[in-house]
Amino acid sequence: MPSKRNVELLARLKETLQAADGSFFLVNYQGLPAGDEFQLRKALKEKGARLLVAKNTLIRIALQELGLPELDGALAGPTAVVVFEDPVAAAKALLDFAEKNEKKIPEAKAGLLQGQLLSPEDIKALAKLPTLDELRAELVGTLQAPMAEMVGVLGGAAREFVGILDAYVKKQKEAA
Repeated sequence: MPSKRNVELLARLKETLQAADGSFFLVNYQGLPAGDEFQLRKALKEKGARLLVAKNTLIRIALQELGLPELDGALAGPTAVVVFEDPVAAAKALLDFAEKNEKKIPEAKAGLLQGQLLSPEDIKALAKLPTLDELRAELVGTLQAPMAEMVGVLGGAAREFVGILDAYVKKQKEAA
């Protein structure tokens, strides 16, 4: 009979994975000191992601019960689950943290993105893409450029018109 603690952990893990809509990464965190693990959690939290440490058996059961693809090859050794709002931001946070760490930890094992299997290489490729916020900023800049040009053209026409009126007024004063 499973322990009460494992039943609670499984229920919380299933709830978290279900809320993630089948999108998460599995990472190896073995050898990461407690202080560094705290820093990793903090870096992920800033990017809208969370790190959950669970037994491989519980992860496997949660995946089966939720009808998600089995990632048995990735469920060897210590495994943590990273759930996220923005997969690119989470992948960047993991990769940046691993690059700054001399042991290159955490190391991506596998993942799912909207039900699609991801290899460690896929997760690294995601980290190289622009984040959702960066794409939004690019879109705003692209949309803003033509409007700014139009304002400049309209402003130029208004300045020309004022210049013509000013010249006409001066001519009228000289004629009088």
